[in-house]
Amino acid sequence: MPDHPTPLPTTVATAPRTVLVLGANGRFGRAAVLAFASAGWQVLAQLRRTPRAPLPAGVRLLQADALDVATLARDAAGAQIVVHGLSPRYTAWATALPPQTAAVLALARALGATLMVPGNVYNFGRALPPRLTEATPFVPDHPKAAQRIAVEAALQQAAQADGVRSIVIRAGDFLGDAGTWADLAMLKGLGARLARGQAGRFTRMGPADLPHAWAWLPDLAATFERVAALQLAQPGRLAPHTVLHFAGHTLSQAALQQALESALGQPLQTAAFPWWVLRLASPVAPMLRALVQMRYLWQRPHQLDGQALASLLAGDVPHTPLPVLARALLAQAGAGAAQPGTAVRTAARPAG
Repeated sequence: MPDHPTPLPTTVATAPRTVLVLGANGRFGRAAVLAFASAGWQVLAQLRRTPRAPLPAGVRLLQADALDVATLARDAAGAQIVVHGLSPRYTAWATALPPQTAAVLALARALGATLMVPGNVYNFGRALPPRLTEATPFVPDHPKAAQRIAVEAALQQAAQADGVRSIVIRAGDFLGDAGTWADLAMLKGLGARLARGQAGRFTRMGPADLPHAWAWLPDLAATFERVAALQLAQPGRLAPHTVLHFAGHTLSQAALQQALESALGQPLQTAAFPWWVLRLASPVAPMLRALVQMRYLWQRPHQLDGQALASLLAGDVPHTPLPVLARALLAQAGAGAAQPGTAVRTAARPAG
C-alpha cells in the first residue's frame, strides 16, 4: 500500500445552470434573458421572430412556436428552469391562456424543470384590499381575474398530480420597457414636447394620492434569477407550488410625478387620462373595452407585501432607487439621459 494514497477529487462536476426563457422578445421575457445572462447562466431564449434588440453574447436563440412542446423539449434539453414570459394578446386571454398554460406545463414536465411565472394583482378582484399577501383570497369577479386564477390553479394541480414544480412571483404594473402605462399614457410625447420647447406633461390615470404597485422590470427579472438559483441550490426549500410577492415600488402617481420632476429639474404639467374617450369607443374596440374594465386598479389603493420573498432571499431583493428609476424612465421617454446601464447594474449581481 503506498505511503501517499491518491487524493480524492476536491470538486465534483455539475451541470451548468441553464434556463429556458419563453417569450424572449416580450417585456418581461427580454428582462429575464438579460438578468440570467448577467448572473452567469446558460440562457436559451425562445422567440418566434428575430430579437428586437441585440442579446448578450452566449445566449442561444430557439426560434420556434412556444406551443411546439416536442421541439422545445428537444432543443432545450438540460434546462433546469423554464421562465414563462409569454404574453398573448390582451383581448385573447379566454382562448389563448388555457392551451398556453397546458403547453408550458407539458414542457416543464418533459424537461424535469421548475416553471417560473410572473403573476399579477388581477386575481384579487375589483375590491382588492390595500395590502396584498400570499394569503389574500382570490376573487374571480371579472373575466381577467378568473382567467389568471385558472392559470395558477393549473400550476397547483400539476404540482400535486404530476410533481411539476412551479413558482409564481406576483408583481405590480411593469415599468422599464416599451408598451407599459408609462410610455403609452403617463409620459407619452414627453420628449417631443420638451424638444419643441413646450412644457412637459404627466398624465395621471386616476386619483393622485392612491398607492399603486409597480415592478421595475430589471429588478423583477433579477429577483427571478435569485429565486431560481436558490431553487437549484436548495431544491427542497420551496413547496412544489410556491407563490411569492414582489413588493417593487409602491408609489402614488403624485409621488412618481415628483420623482420625475426632480430628475428632470423642472415641473411637469398635470393632465387626466381621458377614460371617457375609451368608454365611448369601447363598444366597437375590444382592446379599449378590456382596458376600461381594468380601470378599478387606478381607483383602489394597493401594494404587495414582499416579506416572504425578502425572508427567503435574506433581504437580498433587487430594488433600484427611485431617483435612478426616474432618470431611466425619462431617458426612455426621450427626455433625458440615464447613466448607461444603471438599471441593469442596480438589479443584477455578479455571477457565482
